[in-house]
Amino acid sequence: MKPSTFPTICKITEEEIDLNTLLEEITITSTGAAAIFTGMVRGETSRTGQAQGINYAPHKTTYLEYEAYTPMAEAKMKQVADEIRQKWDVVEGIAIVQRIGKLYPRTPTVLIACTASHRDTGVFEAARYGIDRLKEIVPVWKKEFMPDGEEWVEGEYIPKQGE
Repeated sequence: MKPSTFPTICKITEEEIDLNTLLEEITITSTGAAAIFTGMVRGETSRTGQAQGINYAPHKTTYLEYEAYTPMAEAKMKQVADEIRQKWDVVEGIAIVQRIGKLYPRTPTVLIACTASHRDTGVFEAARYGIDRLKEIVPVWKKEFMPDGEEWVEGEYIPKQGE
C-alpha cells in the first residue's frame, strides 16, 4: 500500500467514539502497533492559566458542551493528519475524532490514533503531536457547566499566519 492510500479518518461527531471500529478502519495488513490518545470530561477540574500565571481552584464540572464549525474543523484535522504524515512517514493509519454536544464526566471527547508497523517507529510521538496540534489549530469551542455557573474555556494558543 502506498503512503498516499493509507487510511485517514478526520471527523466531528455527536456519536459515541467507537475505538474498535476506528482501529479496524485505520489498520492495514502490515500494522503491528497503534498509539491512542483519548481526552475525557473530568468531573473535577483544575486549570492553570499559563499565559497569565493564574491558578484556578479545583471545582466540580457538571458537563461540557462542545461546538464546532464542522467543515472548517474537519479541514484543519486533515491538515494535522497531513503534518503527521510529513513528520512520520512510517505512520500507516490516522484517526482524529472530536465529539461535540453535551458530554458528561468520564465521557471520551476526543481520540487521536496512529498506527504503524512497529511501536519503535515514532507512532507514540505522532499521536502526541496530533492531540497537541488539534488543540492549537482545530476550531472547537468548549463551554463548562458547573453547579454554580458556566463559562467558556479558552485556549491559550494564538495562531500564526498561515495556520
